[in-house]
Amino acid sequence: MKKVLLVVLASFCFIFNPSITKAAEDEIGMPIEMLHWKEVNKILPKFVKFTVLDVETGMKFNVQRRAGRDHADVQPLTEDDTKIMKKIYNGKWSWKRRAIIIISDGEWIAASMHGMPHGAGALANNFPGHFCIHFYGSTTHRTNSMDLSHKLMILKAAGKLDEYTATANPDKVISAFIAGLKQQDPFVVSSVSLREMSLKEMSMIENANLASVNKKWKQQMDERWVLDIPVEVEWYIKNKGKKIYRGSIRVVRMSPMGPWKVDAVTFMEKNKFSKKKA
Repeated sequence: MKKVLLVVLASFCFIFNPSITKAAEDEIGMPIEMLHWKEVNKILPKFVKFTVLDVETGMKFNVQRRAGRDHADVQPLTEDDTKIMKKIYNGKWSWKRRAIIIISDGEWIAASMHGMPHGAGALANNFPGHFCIHFYGSTTHRTNSMDLSHKLMILKAAGKLDEYTATANPDKVISAFIAGLKQQDPFVVSSVSLREMSLKEMSMIENANLASVNKKWKQQMDERWVLDIPVEVEWYIKNKGKKIYRGSIRVVRMSPMGPWKVDAVTFMEKNKFSKKKA
């Protein structure tokens, strides 16, 4: 599936980072395409070189595709490219997903990357292995479906996240909310929350897994504007380790056709990520 969205890069500057680099600002108006992996696999064959633009920071670095069947396995081209990539991840390699744009032969393609070196590497770049770049429709090594966090980052890069969340049912909204917390991405979390969330509010969360969601809400959705949906969430908290939450997440809509939003404040208070105001 090919979806083309003409995006003015200045909007990224406003939404994601007011200090986005001049390099990105100079190329305002480029079409950003959300291409399916089957098409990208032909456009970016093995050993092709291209540029990665990080949506949040505006930083760019160059890479080469080395392998990958279900997604692209790539390596930074040089030591300088490795340094830029590590700077994007605040100096520490991480499995966290990030929204990126691939620039190749005048095409800008929405994508998602993680920042953890693994496996084999062949370039003299001071990068111990390779990392993965995902496109719409690509999959991980473990599953035959898209990784949700990568999907959300691709939608974010393409400017399609609001469109996705506007029609998402409570199940998908809750899944996106937990995935956003897992990735510590305030933009994703805020897109499905009643109010904007900050990075500070989720800084304690190192990892998260939505273990289960009660499906009985489907019997009530048509007639309710507020739902308290039972869930089980596995947290990995900084300096505390694993924690299990068995309780509910409240989702709200303001009209029968309006988007579902998570009452994030109450949920964070229940999990003791924030203190309830007196």
